[in-house]
Amino acid sequence: MRKLSVTLGATLAATPALAAGGPFFSLTNTNFVVLIAFLIFVGVLVYLKVPGLLGRKLDERAEGIKADLDEARRLREEAQALLAQYERQQKDVQAQADRIVKEAKAEAEAAAVQAKDDIKASIARRLQAAEEQIASAEARAIRDVRNEAIAVATAAARDVIAKQMSDADGDSLIDAGIAEVEAKLH
Repeated sequence: MRKLSVTLGATLAATPALAAGGPFFSLTNTNFVVLIAFLIFVGVLVYLKVPGLLGRKLDERAEGIKADLDEARRLREEAQALLAQYERQQKDVQAQADRIVKEAKAEAEAAAVQAKDDIKASIARRLQAAEEQIASAEARAIRDVRNEAIAVATAAARDVIAKQMSDADGDSLIDAGIAEVEAKLH
């Protein structure tokens, strides 16, 4: 863009030279002088082999660009290979994560089943213990009722015997009981 504007500016600046009059092959004609200067300038450039230098520089620049493109292509291929490797690793990690989740679910289900079995066993033990406590309480209640009945019967018998027995009969019963105890102890 800059070169275009410089060229356009030079063209507009040279327009007054077109207004020069007179013979064209005269040193007073500015167009002819400019043409001669331009041809000498181009001749010097050709003599100094500037077009060859420019061509070489352009070739070097093209080779540099080609090398950069090759390097970019190589880097792109490496990046694609790395991307493929990371995608494979990501798939492997995802598969491993899925397997871990599956195993965790299976372990959780097994733990839930075990917990249910443990709860059932605990409930059965507690029911058994409760039934044993109830049976023990029933036996104790029956024993207490029997003991109370025995105590009541003994008290009633004592009252009946006390009312019906005389002192002499009581002394003879006591003597007989002592004799029986002595016989059993010796």
